[in-house]
Amino acid sequence: MSSGSMPGREALRLTSWVWALTAVFASVALLRSEHLGIPLRDPGGAMFRGRLTTAVTILVVLALADALVRGVRRGPLRWSLPEAVRHLRARWTWQRILLVASGLLAYHVVYISYRNLKSWDALNTPRDDDLLAAERWLFLGHSPATLLHDLLGDQQAAVVLAVIYRSFTYLVPLSVVGTLALLPRVRQAYVMLCSALWVWILGLGSYYLIPTLGPFASAPDEFAGLRPTAITSTQTTYLAERAHFLADPQAGDAFVSISAFASLHVGFTCTVLLVTRYYGWRRTSHVLTAYLALVMVATVYFGWHFVVDDVAGVLLALVAFTLGRWMVEPVGRGPDTVAESEADDQDDAVATA
Repeated sequence: MSSGSMPGREALRLTSWVWALTAVFASVALLRSEHLGIPLRDPGGAMFRGRLTTAVTILVVLALADALVRGVRRGPLRWSLPEAVRHLRARWTWQRILLVASGLLAYHVVYISYRNLKSWDALNTPRDDDLLAAERWLFLGHSPATLLHDLLGDQQAAVVLAVIYRSFTYLVPLSVVGTLALLPRVRQAYVMLCSALWVWILGLGSYYLIPTLGPFASAPDEFAGLRPTAITSTQTTYLAERAHFLADPQAGDAFVSISAFASLHVGFTCTVLLVTRYYGWRRTSHVLTAYLALVMVATVYFGWHFVVDDVAGVLLALVAFTLGRWMVEPVGRGPDTVAESEADDQDDAVATA
């Protein structure tokens, strides 16, 4: 059996679990849509069609690049295109192709459901005042955002932290698609995929548990002195979109992107960190630990989130990773190590040469 495959019964079990979870969450979105009388939306095709197209493109590019690199590693006499093709055939069995395609489709169905349900959270009453009061109490009457502005400054630090915060846009698809494309065993990649599904699902639940907008919206004076960046312009856009939605929820372009509790920038990043530790990628996990710390600073610095949102994001990540791993590795079944599957992958490549 090639390293890209798994027993048929296990593949069916895993696919069934993923699609059962997807179907339940999508049904919640459909029922909520019917209750509110607001149709599911994909603004400009960016939330579903655009992201799915991007994911497939990244997948193909990474798979081809991986094959070419492995062909080069065979030595100067064997780095030709036929060698890369042999590797692709060994890695990309029909079973793996179907599992990856099915997983990506399910992931994006969950994501578009999450984004619509998040948009409708705007209809709930925000509880920012409660979190603002709790935050002042925790920090002895001070605003943690203001403390960061005083410590880091409100000019150059804003530029640097804006880049870090916006880099999250690339972390999400690269972590999910990258593992599906590059890990020898698709079963291992499904740990990241399933954990990511739970991040969006649990995150949506936290939005409805404590509806909030974030300090930048509920305490704007604290952020008025920050140097203008793409972050501040995005915040202005998001507030305008929310006002437009509340004024006319039936408008075809009415869509909201604001919800603060819990921070899914922190939650998703922490989940990726936990998955890399599970894979045994120590250097990558060290880098991600530093990155997570910077993301947490950025979320508070710009007022996207309260400190408690970041703490909740970490807890959410722990639960999401645990549930995602349990879906792939039922109790009593030990995990495959990446090192072992890499060795199997090399054996398969030799066998097909």
